[in-house]
Amino acid sequence: MDDTLYMKEALKEAEKAFQKGEIPVGAVMVRSGEIIGRGSNNRSLEGSPLGHAEIVAMQDASKVLNNWRFDDCVLYVTLEPCVMCAGAMVQSRLGTLVYGARDPKAGAVGSLYDILRDPRMYHRCIVRSGILKEECAELLRIFFQKRRKEGACSILTFAIE
Repeated sequence: MDDTLYMKEALKEAEKAFQKGEIPVGAVMVRSGEIIGRGSNNRSLEGSPLGHAEIVAMQDASKVLNNWRFDDCVLYVTLEPCVMCAGAMVQSRLGTLVYGARDPKAGAVGSLYDILRDPRMYHRCIVRSGILKEECAELLRIFFQKRRKEGACSILTFAIE
């Protein structure tokens, strides 16, 4: 699989979130070289705490497969997943996760926790990180700089690596 190609697709999803005023995180689910699910953050638009890009892409993919198991799939996401999303990946038996930028404040796949590779979990998956990390991080930086300038997140800080 060409990680760069699919991460560029995830970046397109992140850009969609950015254009809608959502935190610019995007994700795509791939199976046998075909994109079967897409997602971008939509928490504010949907008014749901579950509106993370990863969850949206997983829901989209589960409709295509008519199944909740993703053991032969690869999920590409522009930002290291949080605890909720990493938990959903364990629950769905995800085969591989590929992410771009690290999230030292909320990342649950190596930064704060390592849920997907924790030997105590009943399922572990392959993880690759740092794919197009600069591009993924830059979109987030631009978004939060804009929000701070607008006064929309004076207290909120966001760290990415």
